[in-house]
Amino acid sequence: MFDVYVSDKHHLLVIPQGSPIPASEALRKWRKKKARMNGVSQEIRSAVQRHGYYVRKLRDFRKE
Repeated sequence: MFDVYVSDKHHLLVIPQGSPIPASEALRKWRKKKARMNGVSQEIRSAVQRHGYYVRKLRDFRKE
């Protein structure tokens, strides 16, 4: 299981359930999403195993 956070600058942070936010990402303001994720992509799972967390900028899906 993973905890998911979103920052005010639209960044996504995925960490193992119950883990603290990494010090390198602590300066941003994070909002925890209420739903926990059971399944994530292999890319996210391997990044969490290697680094302890996964972070990326969310894309803007609205194209006008």
